[in-house]
Amino acid sequence: MERTKTRYLLGIDNGSTLSKAALFAEDGTELASAARKIERLEPRPGWSERDVAAMWDDTAEVIREVITAAGMDPADIAGIACTGHGNGLYLVDEAGNPVRNAINSTDARAASYIDQWIADGVDARVLPMTTQCLWPAQPNALLAWLRDHEPEVLARAAWVQFAKDFIRTQLTGEIWMERTDMSASSLMNVVTGDYDDRVLAAFGIAEMKRLLPPLRMTHDLCGRATAEAAARTGLAEGTPVAGGMFDIDACCLASGIIDAGQMSLVAGTWGNNQYIAREPLVDRELFMTSCYSIPGWYLMLEGSPTSAGNLEWFVERFMAEEKTTGKPVFKICDEEVASVGPEESDLLFLPFLYGTNEDSAAKSSFLGLNGRHTRAHVLRAIYEGIVFAHHHHLQRLLQFRDRPECIRFTGGVARSEVWVRMFADCFQLPVEIPAGSELGALGAAIAAAVAVGVYPGYREAVAGMTRIARRYEPDPTKAAVYAEKYARYKAAVAALDGFWS
Repeated sequence: MERTKTRYLLGIDNGSTLSKAALFAEDGTELASAARKIERLEPRPGWSERDVAAMWDDTAEVIREVITAAGMDPADIAGIACTGHGNGLYLVDEAGNPVRNAINSTDARAASYIDQWIADGVDARVLPMTTQCLWPAQPNALLAWLRDHEPEVLARAAWVQFAKDFIRTQLTGEIWMERTDMSASSLMNVVTGDYDDRVLAAFGIAEMKRLLPPLRMTHDLCGRATAEAAARTGLAEGTPVAGGMFDIDACCLASGIIDAGQMSLVAGTWGNNQYIAREPLVDRELFMTSCYSIPGWYLMLEGSPTSAGNLEWFVERFMAEEKTTGKPVFKICDEEVASVGPEESDLLFLPFLYGTNEDSAAKSSFLGLNGRHTRAHVLRAIYEGIVFAHHHHLQRLLQFRDRPECIRFTGGVARSEVWVRMFADCFQLPVEIPAGSELGALGAAIAAAVAVGVYPGYREAVAGMTRIARRYEPDPTKAAVYAEKYARYKAAVAALDGFWS
């Protein structure tokens, strides 16, 4: 009997800090991966941008690198899908070329538009349709800001895209909008799953409808690699490219989230905490409901940019020397944090460098510093502050559902055993780490597998391509100390309410 030829799948992930690609066998085994750091541009306070052409250059390089590293014939890649950070704004012309730098999902320039919409009651009017809170880096606010401040940019623009849609366009030459990303943007009706003129009119941006591309599903085929893209990346011309998805969906799929009983946590630049259900949840107490990659399911999210980006800031600013030692700098951080027990320091850190899940005007800060504190105490406070921001989101989600059996944990933080145990001890829930180093890319590869028929559907693809690598049980003896520290964290945030503004 002739042996069936193995089919390979390429996942591409453009997050807030890295452009990545990873190649997988059809059983989910990761064969090769590569990454390039994305430079964050901050031309003014509160602004966060990126050079989109450079992002495509880096993505093309990492695709070529993984194909070379795997030593394979690119014609054996059965399908490709992209994922990436949601929201922010990527504007392109008719040919798919950027008309300005992309605006990142941590940008705050349009905050006054959100304040005005809330004051006018617009948020309450649109909530039954958009199913999410409003915040400054969503494209509705950014489009309104550009209309008033950069009208010449909008005049050149033909289409709104998000990170992964831009990369897909560079691969295929085709312009589509994928539903999971758009459903998190406050530009569509999440309940109906389509665009809605009433939503745009409520924000005073009805004229922006011309910029919204046709919608496609995560697993829909949205073109094939062009000759130009093949020359840039090393791909075979004609390789199928699926719609892809918002990176929170990708991490959920890679974590095996296929029913309502599970929960997922993603700790990266953004701290995302989420679960899925058959019915959309519409509630002002919930940050966001969006469409999930699996048809007929919705994703309920509590999240904010209060996660590991705060540690990265500290490392970049204050640990340059340690980065030259040859020892991984985050390993150094783990060792220093482990040297200080949770009961040994009452230093607090508010992880609001890039935004907040609390008072919108709040800024990051250390509270309680004194002369005895060392860098190890400061690092522990950063780790704990990020845990507490996630815990805040978890408590909000648990208003709407039962406590889960465990939390599936992804993102860069999942590589730190010290930090993961801290999450388990604070939450008093088991934490499971999915196998693999590039979970966003794996989620994209799962969608590609469904799109090209390697698997008949998501349930089969998730079962065939994902597994749990390890599990951490909570330490009940640490429950009281973390409960007390979290209470102090919340009290500090409340005490500063009004101070920032």
